[in-house]
Order: sequence, then C-alpha cells, then structure tokens
Amino acid sequence: MDNARLAERLDAFAALLELNGSSFYTTRAYRRAAELIRTTPADVAAVVRAGRVRELRGIGPGIEARLRELVETGELAELRELESEVMPELVAVGRLLGLSPKRMRELGSALDVRTLEELRAVEPDRLESVPGIGPKTAARIREGLAGLGGEVRPRHGLTLNRARALVQEIASALGGEPAGDPRRYCDLSTRLAVVVPSTGALIELEQLPQLVSVLERDDDHAVGVTVDGIPVEVIAAGADGFGTALLRATGSPEYVASLGPLPKRATEEDVYAAIGRPFRPPELRELDAADPPPDLLELAHVRGDLHMHSTASDGKATVLELGLAARDLGYEYIAICDHTKAVRVVEGLDADGLRRQAEEIAVANEQLAPFRILRGSECDILPDGSLDLPDDVLAELEWVQISLHAGQRAPAAELTARVVEAMRHAATTTADSCLSHPLGRILNHRPENALDLDHVFEVALETGVALEVNGLPDRLDLSGTHVRRALAAGVRIVCSTDAHSVRGLGNMALSIGTARRGGARPADVLNTRPLQELFTRR
Repeated sequence: MDNARLAERLDAFAALLELNGSSFYTTRAYRRAAELIRTTPADVAAVVRAGRVRELRGIGPGIEARLRELVETGELAELRELESEVMPELVAVGRLLGLSPKRMRELGSALDVRTLEELRAVEPDRLESVPGIGPKTAARIREGLAGLGGEVRPRHGLTLNRARALVQEIASALGGEPAGDPRRYCDLSTRLAVVVPSTGALIELEQLPQLVSVLERDDDHAVGVTVDGIPVEVIAAGADGFGTALLRATGSPEYVASLGPLPKRATEEDVYAAIGRPFRPPELRELDAADPPPDLLELAHVRGDLHMHSTASDGKATVLELGLAARDLGYEYIAICDHTKAVRVVEGLDADGLRRQAEEIAVANEQLAPFRILRGSECDILPDGSLDLPDDVLAELEWVQISLHAGQRAPAAELTARVVEAMRHAATTTADSCLSHPLGRILNHRPENALDLDHVFEVALETGVALEVNGLPDRLDLSGTHVRRALAAGVRIVCSTDAHSVRGLGNMALSIGTARRGGARPADVLNTRPLQELFTRR
C-alpha cells in the first residue's frame, strides 16, 4: 500500500459515504486526508505501522483506524459493504445521465440490476414500470445509455487538482501518459484522457480501483467512469504513433483540427517537426493562445510564495512550520498573510494580533536564516474602499494582499470603485502589494464578479500593485485568459498558493500552470525575483 493507493482508497470511501448520505464534513475529512497522504513525501504505511499517523495534521481516530485496516489487510470491509449498498456502477452512470444517486438505487432495486450491462439489457417497457419513472424519464435514460461513449462528458467540470491526480493514477497503473484537459492545466476538466503504449492495457481497466464501469471499448480505445460520474478515455497507440496520439488527446479539439493531418510519430516533438511548426507546450495548445515565449515560466523559477495563512487565522500550520516547509522546497522567502477581522467567517487578526505575530515571525526568522519570512496580511477591502487595518499597522508590513471577500455580486461600477480606491491607498502604493483573487470566482459555485479588469490594469500600472494568480484549485484566479490580458497591458503578476496548510504549498504548480496558459515569462512574475529585487521593484 503506497501513498497513492492509500489516497485512492480513501477517496473511494469518501465518494461512497457521500452517496450513502453521510455529512459533508465527514466526506470532506476523508478527501482532505487522501490529498494529504497523496502529497506527503514520507511512506505513510510505515507511519501507520509505527502508530504515529495521528501526527499528520487532519488524521483523526476514525481515519487512523481505516488506514490501519488498509495497511494490514489491503482493503476496507466497510468499503465493500458500501459498494453493495449504494450500487456505485449504476450511480456513476446515473450521474452522467443527470439522475440522482437515490433515483438510480431505486431503479436498480426495482429492476434487480446492479451493472451498466444489466441496465442496458432491460426491456424498454420495464423502465416505465418503475415507480417515479414516466415515459419522458424512461426515454431520457434510453437515449442517455445509447449515447455513452467516447464523446460523453461529465455534467460538471472536475477541478484541476482532482483531475490531474485521477489521470496520473490511471496513467501510472497502465504505464501510460496523462492527457486531455488536465495536461493543459484547464481550470475545470471535462475531457480526461490517458494514452497507453499498447492495447493490452485496455483489458486491465476493470481492475482499476478508480473506475467502477467501462462504458465502451474497441480495439484501441475505451471509456471508463468513476463513481463520481467522471468519464476517462484510454487511448492505445503503438510506440511509433505514441506522440501523435498524445498530441491529439491533449490539445483542444479546435487547436488539433487547426494543425491539419498529423503524421504518425513516436514523440510530440517529432510530430511538430514533421508538420513544420515549432513545439508548443501543452498549456498553450488552444486555438486562441498566444505563441509561447522562448522563456516560458517554469515552477523552478519561483523563489518565494507571497500568500499563505497560519494558525493565527484559518490556517492549519504555524509560522515556523510553513517556513520550514517552504525552505525545504528551495524557496528563499514567504509572506504570512493571515486574514483581518472583516472576513468574519474565519478568525482574523487586528492590529494587536499582527504585532504579536511579528514577534513569532522574528523568532522563526532567527531559526531559519538566511531564509526570510515576511510580515504580511490579507487585508480586506471595506465597502467604502478603505482597508481593514489602521494605516500605522499597514506601514509596518512588508507585503500587503488586498482582498475583496464580501459584495462580489455588486454592479461593475461599484465593485471597481471599491477595488481601485483600495489600490490607491497609501499602504499599497508605498509598500509591496498585490490584489488577491481579483475576480472572486469559486469554480462550479460562484461566477466571476463584474470587476472592470481593464480599468484595474490601468490603476495597477499607476500604483505598482501586482495582480495575483491564486493557486487554490477552486479559484485559479486570475485565469490563464486574464493573465494574458494583464501581461499585454504591462501588469506584473504574483503566483501564489493561498496555502492554508503545509500541503497547500503544492498549489504553486497549479498557479504556475495557469500563468503558463497566459504565456507568462519569469520576468512577468514578481516572486521569481530574489528578495532584495522584490523590495526594489519600483
């Protein structure tokens, strides 16, 4: 049981708990534990055997017991029971068809079916005999079942962290390469794909724990589906055509079509050379993407992370723990930016709290030198455009993140006036500062606000305030498209994690991938600079 397998089993358990009606907080705890284990460098199975797994933040007694069972037996008895109760294969298909888990379980019980194959074999008139299934719903089910295949898409896009983890797990199990939307670092993924080097891998799909059903399969292509109703394509290609298949499965359909007929080649580089075009990184394989610069931003260019939260507000790690973890990543500096009081939904810091935190940061800096922790704040923008801290406290800070958390649905003029007023505040024009997650979106939950970005770009050039590419997978704000607009306007950006835990520092890869979609270079990103240059950027 390696970390990836343990994480996958906890994810599967969380999905089945959710289908069985468990509370949001219970399922979230298991998903967070899975993500923690997936990103932990230590061998978690060994930690479990040593009786120390509770030392990992977020692992309570219930999750510890299940991890111990997984490590000792290789499976979870309760997981097997849930699989029998909730009919995961039918539920997965139902989610693709737009039917609730409850409705699919009722359907399965009434018709005495448990699998997609059995459901497809049901006589048409028997569907309408199920209570609550009328002629229209029955017709929709039949049409949906007939349409399951290579072009089927989930009803909601999968966030980038989950999409990349899923395709990587399947690719690793099958000896293939991830492709589709996650490889392009799309904000939300609707096409998840894996390219494998032989057709033999297609036979192994039923054995993959990530998939509960295979929707279709032919000689060189198959489509499986997860219990969450996420279809994953698996494309088999011989070694001599692997690069061509990978390119086709990665680029957006419009971009791939624009390339014309593609020759069969072993690598993507060979394909581009054969059609007489320069190689294009996956993130820029969109029809409207700009040409990649010769020095496209890389994760290795990052020297520091300027937005994270400690236990002083809603974070799960102390200042010292964050500093140690960031130093281990090779960073030179970080900024601690805990919330201020106006956020209300979480604990925030006032002037006295920030000054007490300054003492904590000073002690940590003594221990970590020459690594440096900056005093910062994610300071709320108030309704009148003022900031949620006194001017004298703001003047003491080394980094200021100004953030809008309330009033996201305000009209464009009102919203823009508030943000612009804050950007022109003395604390942001005389100190190093950044506008956090400018458009306030929460993927799959809250759309972008109506902020006039063009006007914000003008004020950013006037004041020197940078704009953030927030790496939280539910935000990714600015998006790649907006990054491209910001850079065209001459505005500099900051790639940040908005980490609320040590593992949250891994969000930097998502932020960098998003910035690459906008064609960002190292020179465009403030936190690719040494600390001294960051302070003298004006």
